[in-house]
Amino acid sequence: MQLLDGKKISEDIKDEIAVEVSQMKSRGEKVPHLAAVLVGSNGASLTYVGSKVKSCEKVGFESTLVTLPEETTEAELLLKIKELNENSEIDGYIVQLPLPKHIDEQKILMAIDADKDVDGFHPTNFGKMALEMETFLPATPYGIMELLERYKVETVGKKVVVIGRSHIVGRPMSILLSKKGYPGDATVTLTHSQTKDIEEITKEADIIISALGVPHFLKADMVKQGVTVIDVGITRVPDVDSAKGYLIAGDVDFEGVSKKAAFITPVPGGVGPMTIAMLLKNTLLARARRAKKGE
Repeated sequence: MQLLDGKKISEDIKDEIAVEVSQMKSRGEKVPHLAAVLVGSNGASLTYVGSKVKSCEKVGFESTLVTLPEETTEAELLLKIKELNENSEIDGYIVQLPLPKHIDEQKILMAIDADKDVDGFHPTNFGKMALEMETFLPATPYGIMELLERYKVETVGKKVVVIGRSHIVGRPMSILLSKKGYPGDATVTLTHSQTKDIEEITKEADIIISALGVPHFLKADMVKQGVTVIDVGITRVPDVDSAKGYLIAGDVDFEGVSKKAAFITPVPGGVGPMTIAMLLKNTLLARARRAKKGE
């Protein structure tokens, strides 16, 4: 069994980006500028956005953090997004989800300039991904593809099972792994809450990507020997013995499944760090596109 070490690979990617940014500076070019919008004070979101800011510093990006109070109205947030769309200094930005319940997430995501949508959630970018055109890929699926490629996990002709059909992970994963070329050319089954006899499907899989959000859902008796398992699940599970009062659990029963797996991601330290690294890669692409236009 080999761990797919997202922490290590993400650091490798950041080092590669840092070299590129250093070369841009030496040529007198503008370096990438990533902004993040955070509404409210969700603990997990604060941690995640903080990691993004630190990562920007590490690679030499400029970064802007826009923090807005919980009671910010939808109209006020839309006005802030208009400002970011029109700000020529900013190459790409993200609006951290989840948003407070009184704000329509879909309306907000639709308002983001597709050319600055480094999260890859805008329908324009999603459509380009489905058509195998160059675009901003959703950061988590992009990170998973990068992990598979860097560890040389074979995907061509393999049976892949994706658990979960969200537009953030599950659905884009099914598109990316069925695309032409490596890593891709797989036969993909997308499963979800209405799928019957899911264990019969997972037992046939060469690669399983679980993005369900149910702790330890995937058990050893649901997988075959030699499987590759990507665990996207991150759930806080109460734990009185932990200093924080909780532990982070993945979708996979790691102890059991790892005994049968050829490759497996840990939680934490697997997919999570890759998401931030690929957000930086998307921002680098955004800057390159804008430079090409003379912006």
